[in-house]
This record gives sequence, C-alpha cells and structure tokens, in this order.
Amino acid sequence: MMELVCPAGTPAALRAAVDAGAHTVYCGFADETNARNFPGLNFSREELAEGVAYAHARGAKVLVAINTFPRAGDQVLWHRAVRDAADLGADAVILADLGLIAHAAEAHPGLRLHLSVQAAAANPDAINFYAEAFGIRRVVLPRVLSVEEITAINREIDVETEVFVFGGLCVMAEGRCSLSSYATGLSPNMNGVCSPASHVAYADVAGNHEARLGDFLIHRTPKGMPVPYPTLCKGCFTSPDGKGDSQTGHIFEDPVSLDATRLIPALQKAGVSALKIEGRQRSRAYVAQVVRAFRAAVEAADQGAPMPEGLLARLTEGQAATTGAYAKTWR
Repeated sequence: MMELVCPAGTPAALRAAVDAGAHTVYCGFADETNARNFPGLNFSREELAEGVAYAHARGAKVLVAINTFPRAGDQVLWHRAVRDAADLGADAVILADLGLIAHAAEAHPGLRLHLSVQAAAANPDAINFYAEAFGIRRVVLPRVLSVEEITAINREIDVETEVFVFGGLCVMAEGRCSLSSYATGLSPNMNGVCSPASHVAYADVAGNHEARLGDFLIHRTPKGMPVPYPTLCKGCFTSPDGKGDSQTGHIFEDPVSLDATRLIPALQKAGVSALKIEGRQRSRAYVAQVVRAFRAAVEAADQGAPMPEGLLARLTEGQAATTGAYAKTWR
C-alpha cells in the first residue's frame, strides 16, 4: 500500500490526521526553518515531542520539514532544527538546501533524509546525485511532471518517490518564487512565508472591499461578497489583452485545487511510494476529512477497487479541482 503523508500545522491537526488514518504526518518548527512560517502554526520542541509520541503509539510516523534555505553565515537555527528533530524522535527530516543536507548527513548519519519539493529535483541525474552524495532516501517530486514522466524517473533511480495528490497549487518553480519577496521583502524560500499576514491590509473604498499585499492591490470585491486572502499569484490583475483593450482576471493562477484521486492507480503503477496532501494552514476538521477520504482511496487502490470520487469537491479552492501537470492535457 502506498504511504499516505498528511499535513499537520498544529498539534491538534496532527492528532486529527493520525486518528483519521494517516500513515505519516509532516510538520515544522515555529520559526523560519520551514516553508509555512505563519503566526499560530507549527510546533514548539515540547509539542513536537508530544506529537511524535502520540503518532508512534498509534503506528504512524512523523516527518519534520526543515525546507527553507539558510542565510549565509547564519546557519545555527537550521542546524539546531535538524539536531532537535533527530533528538525528539522524528522518523525523517525533509530538507531542500544542499549545504544543510550535507550537514545533516555528516552530523546525524542515522537520521533518514528526504529531499523536499523545494529542491526542485525533477530528473534522474539530480535525484541520483542527492542519493549518492548524501544518502537521500526519498524525493518529493515537483508538481510539474506527468505520470509518464514520473514512471520514467522511477526506472532510473533507487530512492522512494513522493508526489502531491491534493491541495493548493503554485505556478512558480518549486523553491524559486520571488513574487512575495518582491512585494514584501519576505521570501517563502528563505523566511518560510508567502504573502505574509504582516503585510496584508483591507479597506472599504467606493463601495468595494480592497485587499492589498504591501503596496499592491490584489483583490477588489463588491461589498457582501467573500474577500479572498491576498496571495500574490492568485490575485486579480488588469493587463493588456493584445488588442488595444485590457482584461481583469486571475493572470497568474486561477483559484483551483489539485485533486489527483482518480490517478492514484496510475501513480501506484508508476512506482510512486507515497502520496502527499498539502494543507498545513488548514483546520483539523479539514485535515481529518481529507485524510479519511484519501485513506479510503489508497486502500481501494491496494485492492484494485474503483476510486471513490467527488468526496472532497466542497473542500477545494473555489470549489474547482484539477489534476494539474499529471495529465498535461494542454499538450
């Protein structure tokens, strides 16, 4: 059976994921060492120890995401995160930075290392380098590959592959986004925060609700309508249409979620070891519902039964779903 890897942004979400049937949960410390560094999220050292104990007592594993890139000359915070994850009993750490991976392999030879999607390793040569040089045991593949491309990669590597099957999408190359740092000075790759709440402002202007990120107007919504969070790449912008006029809409990315439930049998056949759910910013109720649905899907795939469909439609962003690059129907 493929491993189901589920998000835990809080201790309550970790317990909810484990109780709902997660084989594995992933989480991060409450600092900029992980790429979901938002107020109210993540774990203290004490909370992680309690979470690991809770998961292990119920047969589940815990992975710690230390997947941002340390600042040159200021690696102590990241080194301490790796050490504490190991000391607190994490089953693996998820790393992106080459130097941090080298440090973890040398300083903690017994610690299982996973390569984060933030490393953007999307071909056998890159993946084999990480495996041979540092002993990486699993790679989280970027969300730009088709099922056929994943199949081809798995033929040429000797490490486990993990792929995303549900949750938010991003139009940027994994680990290479500069939009948020351009708008706010804070980077998802370095500081662990995309479109940070500290730079968000709302105002009522001329009968509309306006949502800004830094100096940029991201959404203008009529009163009485829901106001989306101003994530930069998911905003509405006005741009030339090439015909002398302009158009307003989602220029970078539409509000839509990845849902690859129906592709699970194909991903299993492609040699994928683990299925990952995105959503460390989501509530424990959301996590529990998504985990239960995907646990049922993974068990169905293992038995050769049809995939359950439509269970999570109302939980997708904008109530719309896509299989993303897995099918690449635009080709």
